[in-house]
Amino acid sequence: MDLRQMEVVVAVADAGGFTAAARRLHLVQSAVSGTVRALERELGTALFTRTTHRVGLTPAGEAFVPAARQALRAAELAREAVDAAKGELRGRVTVGTMQGVWANLHLALAALRAEHPHVVVRLRQAAVADLRQALREGSVDLAVVALDRQQQRGLVSRPLSREEMVLVASPRRPIRTAGSTSGVGGTVDLADVAGLPQVEFPPGWAIRDAADRSFRAAGVERATAFEVNDIVAASELVRNDLGVCIMPPTIAGRFPDLTAYRIARHAPAWKVMVVRPPGEPPAAVAALLRHIV
Repeated sequence: MDLRQMEVVVAVADAGGFTAAARRLHLVQSAVSGTVRALERELGTALFTRTTHRVGLTPAGEAFVPAARQALRAAELAREAVDAAKGELRGRVTVGTMQGVWANLHLALAALRAEHPHVVVRLRQAAVADLRQALREGSVDLAVVALDRQQQRGLVSRPLSREEMVLVASPRRPIRTAGSTSGVGGTVDLADVAGLPQVEFPPGWAIRDAADRSFRAAGVERATAFEVNDIVAASELVRNDLGVCIMPPTIAGRFPDLTAYRIARHAPAWKVMVVRPPGEPPAAVAALLRHIV
């Protein structure tokens, strides 16, 4: 068994098939299939189930892939240690992030690039639950996310910012605000806006989880009209007056043509933080962490 075989197996598992893995590895499909078959013969068991429609992991494959990831990462860290001893910082950093926090990262990434141009950064955008699992598996080195106290368990975290979210609506939509029957901005109550058509994000998104908690605390149920997994799509629905949407003000500020309203009580909030697995971070990860403030 060698590292190349492990890399191929992990690529097939991540890509969900041999053809997609071959594209990712810049190999022909027969080479990928042959490598996997050779390793399966060596191990004496199948790592994948193969049907005409999909490729999945067997129980042996489920056990093999996390161990292979660790072995590949250990080999990469060994190479990075040698490069560091030579005065050259190389390697890769896989950064997880949610939609909406990109602006918190670009300055740190630019500084890292200027300081260590040979470090490759991979950005992975996903829901909070998926990123937390990826941190535990080791497929993500660090993440800039919004986690609650329970989700932070087993991770090293450092707070970056806290925001109370706002309600965003089309300027054409009349919104009842404190001291006014309509207006441009102002303060709203969750009970007053719960009946409006809501543009929601999927469960597992930090914005959605925060909104769910706030409406429960306010003791009201809201009317979901749309569920989307893209912030720009949500803004377009609001812009066309198909609904209202709760989002952090740093995101709402990207759409200045929409009207943002403060929420009077039980305002949803999120705390954005940088999180990573416990232990001493690799040199390239430590270099990026120094620039994330």
